[in-house]
Amino acid sequence: MENANEMSASLSFVSSYPSSWSTNQPTGSETCSDLDNLNLRRQSSNPEEPLLDAEIVVEGKSVAVNRCILSAHSQFLHWLFNLRNDGSVSEGKPKYLMTDLVPYGKVGYEAFNDILHYLYTGKVKPSPLVVSTCVDDACAHDACPPAVNYAIELMYASAAFQMKELVLLLQAVVEDVIPILVAALHCHLNQLRSLCIQRVVRSNLDNIYLEKELPEEVSSEIKSIRIKFHQESEDNAAEVDPVHAKRVRRIHKALDSYDFELLNLLLNEYEVTLDDAYALHYAAAYCSPNVFVEVLSMGLADLNLKDARGHTVLHVAALRKEPAVLLALLSKGACASETTSDGQTAVAICRRMTRRKDYIEASKQGQEINKDRLCIDVLDNFMSGNLTMSSEVMDDDFQMQLNNLGNRVERGRRYFPHCSEVVDKFLDCDWLDASLLESDALEEQKLKRARLIELEEDVQEAFCKDMAYDNRSGLPSSSSAFYDYMAENNRSGMPTSSASSN
Repeated sequence: MENANEMSASLSFVSSYPSSWSTNQPTGSETCSDLDNLNLRRQSSNPEEPLLDAEIVVEGKSVAVNRCILSAHSQFLHWLFNLRNDGSVSEGKPKYLMTDLVPYGKVGYEAFNDILHYLYTGKVKPSPLVVSTCVDDACAHDACPPAVNYAIELMYASAAFQMKELVLLLQAVVEDVIPILVAALHCHLNQLRSLCIQRVVRSNLDNIYLEKELPEEVSSEIKSIRIKFHQESEDNAAEVDPVHAKRVRRIHKALDSYDFELLNLLLNEYEVTLDDAYALHYAAAYCSPNVFVEVLSMGLADLNLKDARGHTVLHVAALRKEPAVLLALLSKGACASETTSDGQTAVAICRRMTRRKDYIEASKQGQEINKDRLCIDVLDNFMSGNLTMSSEVMDDDFQMQLNNLGNRVERGRRYFPHCSEVVDKFLDCDWLDASLLESDALEEQKLKRARLIELEEDVQEAFCKDMAYDNRSGLPSSSSAFYDYMAENNRSGMPTSSASSN
């Protein structure tokens, strides 16, 4: 790190100063090379260019390349392009899959284009904002997860292509050391591996986290170094009770196996609570949403308890970005405004973890919902709700409105059971959706009109039944109450024309 300043920007994809990739301030050399960049983009996006004699498929997109130029700057690509019968042939051009070229790490479309730019021009350009920045406007984007992950994508590609100029060591927060360490292991960067291990040893990352995120031999090495470090340290803190640690591990294994019978037995047998084992934190990070909800429903854990890293369960869930876990916590009263030791709320964590590209990208029909945006929106909405109304003390007017509405519903169900049943069916009806009601299509308008007429008839019939029931049971006449009731529920879309005409 000390000599990182001396590294030439043209010789390193990511220096110790992430700004070489993550900032977007134009330099003089970049301004002069605008024409080169435009020509490169034009050629790469047009497979019919005569000089582009191969294609590399990245994230489902074909990128046309010139094998001669790439071979001259990459020993691996030189070897690859000289192989016989390698890759599938489409229209006479060989085609290669990025997932085959870099099987142990992810390389996205934007990262590959940056690598191509360097191979073609020998110059480094700023990273695209949509993939190297998060959606937290307060973030400098020097070491947020999207910036670090994008740098790791560059390292994977440049290591796979055997580009010796690669230098990667980010001044990142400790949580970001783990993905860098994993990448260093795959790319056989021993010096980077040693530096990352030293930093993890001095961190407050617990052994459980290391075992989950790192290969067994690496996590064992880190734990061994930590033991030696503590033994030699004069300020050695009290060691963790091995018996307690063993019991906690058994509780976590019970969660992993979804064995709640065993979990209850362990809690009864051991003098260890769910809070002592940080069981809810563990389930939020590593277990399925169903398992987490089951643990949460036991009601034996403190939702706002902080672990050794200063994270509540909601903070851990935000790091995982699982909407079901977040919603379960918020519905049980987890505090969305609680901050970590460095002042981050759950929604801020989600924003720091989310690439701008993933946030603005809309989910297509038939595809998985955009969880990144959903998590942020859920937390944002809940935070906004907390600002306007406390969960502990409700405004008197608001409570009176709730009671008034509840009384109206109760009165309607008491005096008009048949009408209430029609209303319930109407609200649960499958055809009641915004796309149908707002459509101007003739057939859909006819369907809507016919359904409304049918609904009016159902209401009239139900009203007659309720009136007959009132007369038989000796209840006071409630005709006027009916009209008041229907008027009050007019917002639900309940038609009253037929009833009114009688």
